Formats: sequence, C-alpha cells, structure tokens
Amino acid sequence: MFSRAAVRSLTASRAFSTSSRRETKVAVLGAGGGIGQPLSLLLKSDPLVSSLSLYDIRGAPGVAADVSHVDTASEVKGYAADQLDAALEGAKVVVIPAGVPRKPGMTRDDLFNTNASIVRDLAAAVGRAAPDACILIISNPVNSTVPIVAETLKKAGVYDPRKVFGVTTLDVVRAAKFVGEITDKNPTDTVITVVGGHSGPTIVPILSQTANAKGVSGEAYSKVVHRIQYGGDEVVKAKDGAGSATLSMAYAGAKFANSVLRGLNGEKGVVTPTFVKSPLFEDKGVEYFSSNVELGPNGVEKIHPIGQLTAEEEKLLEACIPELKKNIEKGKAFVSQA
Repeated sequence: MFSRAAVRSLTASRAFSTSSRRETKVAVLGAGGGIGQPLSLLLKSDPLVSSLSLYDIRGAPGVAADVSHVDTASEVKGYAADQLDAALEGAKVVVIPAGVPRKPGMTRDDLFNTNASIVRDLAAAVGRAAPDACILIISNPVNSTVPIVAETLKKAGVYDPRKVFGVTTLDVVRAAKFVGEITDKNPTDTVITVVGGHSGPTIVPILSQTANAKGVSGEAYSKVVHRIQYGGDEVVKAKDGAGSATLSMAYAGAKFANSVLRGLNGEKGVVTPTFVKSPLFEDKGVEYFSSNVELGPNGVEKIHPIGQLTAEEEKLLEACIPELKKNIEKGKAFVSQA
C-alpha cells in the first residue's frame, strides 16, 4: 500500500498520536472517481483520520459502504450530490480529486474549462461549510486550480494562504522511483525535492541536492528529467484511453494528506514540497510556487528556499517560470471573469 518510508511515517504518526491526536474529519470531494476511490481506501488506513466524509455527484455512498468495512477505527459516511455542505461540515482537511481525467493527446491545460468550474464550485462550498479547513487540491491543472480556489475563497472573505495546497507529491514520488531505477538505489533512500509547478516544463526536479542522484549526468540525466516531467503521459498511453494516473496519484495524495495531518497534530519537522502561495518568485510575477514547505498546526509554517542549483537545473527553472506565470494568471482570470 504505502512505501516503506510512508509506512515508517505512518508508524511514527501512530505512536506520536497516542498522546496528542485530535479528532480529525477528512472530506474527499470526488470520492467516486478513479483517484477518489483508492484515495478514500488509503485514507481509511491512516490512523490520523478519525472520520472520513466521502462526496461525489454519483457513487459516494457506495464507496463509503465498501470502505467502511476496512478494519480501522475511523468512521466513514457517504454523501450524495445534494449533500455537499453536510459532507463538509466539521472537516479539518478537504481533499479535492474531482474532475475529468486526461485522455490520450490531452495536456493538463486541455482539462481547464471543465475542471475549473468544478473546482470553483467546490471551493465556494468549502468557504461556506468548512472555512477553516486545509484544502488539498489534486484536480488538474493544479497550476491553475490552486489560484482558482484561492480567488474563490477571497471572494467569500475566508482565504487563508496557509491552508491552500496544490498536491505535487506525485512528482516527488516519480522522481524517487525513476532515479532509483537508473542508479540501482532504493527509492526510499532517494528522496528528491521537486520545485516549480505540476505540469510538464514547470516540474523542476533538483537531483543535485540528493546524494544518490548526484552522479546522474548527460543523456541519462536528460532522459530521467523528461520522464519525471511527463511521467503521466506514460500512464495515459498505457491505459489506452481508459484513464490516467489514478492509483499513483491516490497514493501521492494520501501521502501528502498524512503529512498535513501530522503537522496539524503538532508534529515537528514535517517538510515536503507542495504548491502554495509563495514569496520565492513573486518578483517575477509568480504568486504560487512549489518548494519544500514545513507543515504545522496552521498549515504552512515555513517556506524553504530552493537552495543552490546546477547550471542544468537553472535552465529548467528558467523554462518553468514563464509557463507557470501563464498558468497562474489563467486561473485567476477565470474567477475574476465569472
């Protein structure tokens, strides 16, 4: 289910939670979909989730009934299409995987028109029913949907930049796995920081800051960077039009949710990349950026700088910034024009 590192993390969180665990309701919006179903199962296995609220326009009560049979302590309830606010009431963490999946030939940007409306409406509901919740956004294109959520919450007067997260963990997971394969190293010992955004050229893996990845160079470096940036295309092609990266994304979403929950519970030193409102490149017009973020009781506690880069990584970052800026502006414009 989880990698060994994630299992160790969950074990640590289980031990940590014996003295300081809070009652934590987690809501999944889009629980009936390809990501939502396995994500719900993984969250049911997380000891830091005391209550799991599953919502979708169809199928969520059935998913909830199925997942509720798993022998962990958390309670599970499913909500139908007209019960969105009830599903959100009391939620401390809201995970949003809702939206249409990619199909062959589709870029994340192609998903924008449909998914933008879905995410905007769900964000408005969170603003009404769970304004203090941490919101974890999986729905693509994340570079645009995070600004959509932020602008929607601003309109509602409940925006807290410390509590809105774009889930970029799949890029980190892929980087560890792919680099581990070519270096013959265990991926759990090859944790690589990935900065920037969550699509194609905006994904910037920083191999130089990981001991097990420093020796990757030349053609091998170019190939693995490209694979990290476009790994989702492999899955879309392999599924032959029947879906996108749902299982690995669910795993990544559950892994990030666990990090957020550990931070909310007061655990110290929980640091992971995530796409948040950030000052790192505001001078270049980039309001949101993914870098290592320390998580805590208020959500974002500290945004870490990206550190020293190699010449190759500087080039990747240069390519990232203008593309990321366009994606962010597109999301903000969508809300302002609504």
